[in-house]
Amino acid sequence: MKGTRAALRYAKAILNLAKEQGLESEVNNDMQLIAATISNSTDLETMLKSPVIKAADKKKVLTALFSDKINAISLSVFNLLQENKRMVMLLPIAKQYTIIYDHLKSIQVAKVTTAVPLNKETEEKIATKIVALTGNKANIENIVDPKIIGGFILRVGDIQYDASISNHFNELRKEFDNSHYISKI
Repeated sequence: MKGTRAALRYAKAILNLAKEQGLESEVNNDMQLIAATISNSTDLETMLKSPVIKAADKKKVLTALFSDKINAISLSVFNLLQENKRMVMLLPIAKQYTIIYDHLKSIQVAKVTTAVPLNKETEEKIATKIVALTGNKANIENIVDPKIIGGFILRVGDIQYDASISNHFNELRKEFDNSHYISKI
């Protein structure tokens, strides 16, 4: 992906500055908010990528959107990107920050595939179970896939636990295929 190295360098610099001030968790929350906002708004993403719109105008829009929601370190990122003419990199930087923050805090990403979206209560139970299994916290990413019919598929790092109904059906199908049942007719 183009610009990933530069985004990683910016993210590391932001994390180091946040660590010096003891605000790495707050900045992580800000970066998640920024990434989610940009990802959910095609207009905002298009505006940031547009070479026609001036960097100063992009910064004004971002400041208006986030000034009362994020801290000073996160706001200063807008100034830095404007000065370096790299406003287009805001989304990759925010995503990279979260990745390296999670690595720093030993937080894993647990992908839970379900047929329907998870509710908060179930998410909390899964988070508790993940801590019991791995010893580390995990951010839960819910992937909705109706093809699994029911149950869930949990993936944390290289561990996968498949408790989906479609998997049970496949195992049952294999068992019938391998069975040497001969009818007595």
